[in-house]
Amino acid sequence: MNQQIQALWAQSQDRIKERIGSQSFDTWIKPLTAMTVGEDSLTLKVPNHFFVEWLGQHYLNMMKEVVSDIFHKPLSIVLVPPVGEIQAAARQKPEPTEFVPAQPTSESGLRERYIFDTFVIGKSNEFAYATAFATAQDPGKLYNPLFIYGGVGLGKTHLMQAIGHFTKRKRPKARVLYIPAENLMNELVYAIQNRKMLEFKNRYRSLDILLLDDVQFLSEKSGLQEEIFHTFNSLYDARKQIVLTSDRPPKDISHLEERLVSRFQSGLVADIQAPDLETRAAILKKKAELDGLSIPNDVIYFIAASVKSNIRELEGSLIRVVAFSSVSDQELTVDFAREVLKNIISQKSRLISIELIQKIVANYYSIPEEALKSKRRIKKLVLPRQLAMYLSRELTSASLNDIGNRFGGKDHTTVLHAISKIKKMIASDNEITSQADRITELINGG
Repeated sequence: MNQQIQALWAQSQDRIKERIGSQSFDTWIKPLTAMTVGEDSLTLKVPNHFFVEWLGQHYLNMMKEVVSDIFHKPLSIVLVPPVGEIQAAARQKPEPTEFVPAQPTSESGLRERYIFDTFVIGKSNEFAYATAFATAQDPGKLYNPLFIYGGVGLGKTHLMQAIGHFTKRKRPKARVLYIPAENLMNELVYAIQNRKMLEFKNRYRSLDILLLDDVQFLSEKSGLQEEIFHTFNSLYDARKQIVLTSDRPPKDISHLEERLVSRFQSGLVADIQAPDLETRAAILKKKAELDGLSIPNDVIYFIAASVKSNIRELEGSLIRVVAFSSVSDQELTVDFAREVLKNIISQKSRLISIELIQKIVANYYSIPEEALKSKRRIKKLVLPRQLAMYLSRELTSASLNDIGNRFGGKDHTTVLHAISKIKKMIASDNEITSQADRITELINGG
């Protein structure tokens, strides 16, 4: 019987690997061992309680789906840590139970950790934080709507939900709802199919605060845009707060009706940029503090220096290093972290090159690649050339001299001047910030 369980679990692992990829599989699924299977549950041995929490928050539902299919019956999953940890846990619980992932609080859709106290403030997000906090203190009056935009994984959802939490603490009976635009679309389709449009409209137009995430999803969805337009007007006229997020400013969302663009821009538009090194390190320290992890400072700064793209990937890299250290019972050092993250780091260094940056920048501005390397200083070429130099410095490990050589043999002072100028423009010009963010996303996507 045990051999059969192991065989079926091995099949389940293969299926899970296809869905989450090799790196995540090796970190979180490969170390698990099937112990027993009952009428309605599969018991898996995990290395420690840290795995119990992580799997519960990220993969448990998917794992249930896979094992139920492979074992040909509905199965829940019981995650069991080593005996010593079970005995410690037994002082509080009589026996190990299936881990239940953290659920949104009540029906608001809010996650417990997304509060202002856990948001790490840096130069890249201080304006967005300040406007979000001000909005939470006096919703519906100061900045309405509040539109926050920025790249993936930079904290837009965190700030948005923090407004909801702040309001609920001050006014427990306030009707607050967080929902991604895609989920709203699904609800609208369901309401239409089941003749429940009146219920749908009443639900959204009676809110005190609507937190609508990822509104770029509205692109080309005329029916949803129509409903959003009327819901927006109803809430706005009633002085109810509307908070929106997107990966780009309203005017850059393709196929979005002009009347919606106008309304989304009628309040305050705030952007979040990628965090600098100090902010990334602070984010990792906050993550370690919240999860009760003890991480040496040099390891924190190594990870912060190695992972620059977004906060989700940054925190994921920290968890990966901690998990490998726990499984292998090795000390957390910079050398250990470098070994664990070598594939991630080397993959990024292989994918992002100065040539790739030049190609994408030239394509974005519809100019020849060779123009970026020329000495011509016409206005049409200067900004793309300087921005490409800036991104080469930010996204690769190339020196100033290396960058200058790739741009037609320019000296390092010219490159330094270009980088300094773009930094100032990004700090003061939302249009340039938006262009730099969009190009960075294209580069990270290869």
